[in-house]
Amino acid sequence: MIRFLAPLLLAACAAGTPHFRDVPATRVAVNGSVFDVRVRGDLAEAVRINAQYAPRLGPVRDRAALAMAQVSGCPILDVLGDAAVTVGVLGCDRDAGERLLLTAVSTPNYECIDFGLYENVGGENGYQVFECTPY
Repeated sequence: MIRFLAPLLLAACAAGTPHFRDVPATRVAVNGSVFDVRVRGDLAEAVRINAQYAPRLGPVRDRAALAMAQVSGCPILDVLGDAAVTVGVLGCDRDAGERLLLTAVSTPNYECIDFGLYENVGGENGYQVFECTPY
C-alpha cells in the first residue's frame, strides 16, 4: 500500500498552490536550486523541487526571483513565501502586446548564462539551467 501512495505524495509536493494548480509548470534551475514556475495574471509561483538546505527564505529568495523572471519575461517586484514555495509580483503587464514596466523597485542586476536543456534523473521532461552572477 505504501508503494502506491508514495508516488502520489511526492507528486503532490511539486503541484501548484490552488491559485496556480491548473497552470502548466516550467522547470528552471538557477544556481543549484530547481523550481517549477507557474505564471497566472500578475503573479508567478516558484515551487522548489530539489532537496537542499534552506531553513529560511533568504538564501533562496533571489534564485526564485530569477527563475520567475526567466519564465515570465518580467522583472519581479516582490517575493513572498518560504524556502519551498514563493510567489512573485510581476513588474510588467503580460496581457499587453509589449512589456510595459510597472513601478520599479531597486533590485540587483544579474547576468545569466543559459546552459540549455538537461534531462531530469527521473526521466521526466528536461529543464533549463541558468548560472547567474550579480554585476
